[in-house]
Amino acid sequence: MLSKNELRYTLALQRIPNLGDISAKKLLRKMGSAEAVFKEKKGNLAKIDGIGLLRLKDINLKKQLEEADEELKFIEENGIQFSYFKDKNYPEKLKHCIDGPILFFHRGNIDLAGKKIISIVGARKITSYGNVFCQSLIAELAPLNPVIISGLAYGVDICAHKAAIENNLQNVACLAHGLNQFYPKDHRKYANKIEENGGFITEFWSSDTFDRNNFLKRNRIIAGLSEATIVIESAEKGGSLVTADIANSYNREVFAVPGRATDSQSQGCNNLIKQQKAQLLTSAADIIYMLGWEFMESKKPKQTQLFVELDEEEKVIFRFLKEKEKELLDVIALKCNIPAYKAASILMNMELKGVIRPLPGKLFQLI
Repeated sequence: MLSKNELRYTLALQRIPNLGDISAKKLLRKMGSAEAVFKEKKGNLAKIDGIGLLRLKDINLKKQLEEADEELKFIEENGIQFSYFKDKNYPEKLKHCIDGPILFFHRGNIDLAGKKIISIVGARKITSYGNVFCQSLIAELAPLNPVIISGLAYGVDICAHKAAIENNLQNVACLAHGLNQFYPKDHRKYANKIEENGGFITEFWSSDTFDRNNFLKRNRIIAGLSEATIVIESAEKGGSLVTADIANSYNREVFAVPGRATDSQSQGCNNLIKQQKAQLLTSAADIIYMLGWEFMESKKPKQTQLFVELDEEEKVIFRFLKEKEKELLDVIALKCNIPAYKAASILMNMELKGVIRPLPGKLFQLI
């Protein structure tokens, strides 16, 4: 856990303009602490791989420490909790995200260690179809006690939070503003219920101005905290599609709920499925199967079907997986000398034949 002094300097480091989390982590790993970063000469810091003087031109220790002291006062007076990327209480899945925040703030009763975690996102203008699907999905998953992550926005987000409350599931809202604000104000009435079993997470300060770009920035936390991101509904363009792209970049599973071709709020989901950026989601069983949760819940092994007929390319993949046990789609395609798009189709056929099963992280394994 950070000392008060090191928290102060880490806050100051967060306040340096044009110094993102990736660069900040490089500086911290090289120098050992935020205080050491500020006490080192800019010329020496600039020599660190990927830094350069341009990122350091706005370092102003006096100004940034003054801002840090103001935020530190807010943290202490309001009992705000925090997580530092090197500490044990920093979420394990977020540690694997290169651009995860060096420091974020939270309040409530959040416990993510060893939990099944999914993020649910989607359109702000949710349809009755999306609303019913979201509620049913969370109710079906409730026996597995997953943590539900979302962004507290109108539409799909608040539907997911309310369904989590109704099913007594841990419920975490990622905010695009400081913990001294509440947006939208209409959803303040759910705050106590969320904090009773879950809470609020943000990387933004109490002094940060409300900015629409913050919503896009916080989406990486929504994607990074979870095993999978689920898109319930989305228009052709929207923030939930950005979250899905980020989840894919983290090599996490993405699910999308299909809709009619003529429904505007299904265009984004249909495109994700069509472009193979998301798994088609029709029920909780799809998530349980794709994330391997059913195998965690049951020790009973599944028997591979005998005498399944495979074509030549399927046999090549079968022999390869028999040697490797499990492997990534791209590696299977490369080693078996089969184009990736074709390998994906072959693997799907093999899955339908009961020969292989998909695993989290786009891995495939023989049954």
